[in-house]
Amino acid sequence: MSQSTAADRTARPSGATGVIVLADGTIVWGRGFGAESAGVGELCFNTAMTGYQEVLTDPSYAGQIITFTFPHIGNVGTNAEDVEADRAHAIGCIVREDVTAPSSFRSIGRFDDWMAANGLIGISGVDTRALTRRIRETGAPNGVIAHNAAGRVRHRRAAGH
Repeated sequence: MSQSTAADRTARPSGATGVIVLADGTIVWGRGFGAESAGVGELCFNTAMTGYQEVLTDPSYAGQIITFTFPHIGNVGTNAEDVEADRAHAIGCIVREDVTAPSSFRSIGRFDDWMAANGLIGISGVDTRALTRRIRETGAPNGVIAHNAAGRVRHRRAAGH
């Protein structure tokens, strides 16, 4: 999906089930996964190729929405050993590609299912590298991340948050 300009920032693209609304009013649409919910947090980024489960459960990421720059997050699945704490501390995550079926012998489940079970909101289909450049250039903005499988995302309400 794409970042919207001021002229079309409220137009929801076909198939969009998730949205990120930044404090400055910027709206980024995508495909939601994980928990169907909304959350407010500070956007940050992580450039690791693996370790996404550890990152989302690491207390140092409490209250943050993590932008993963590596495009294939979730492809090794999840397991009970790859956690930093007994619960998730992040609000959610933003990824480039849709989550795929796990391909690791250590996996006991899908990443999107694990996200839902842990109350984490995810959005895929976002240009995460462009979002990361923005964070590097202007600082970590606060924002809202929201997902609704039926596509009923209240981005106007989130923009006024």
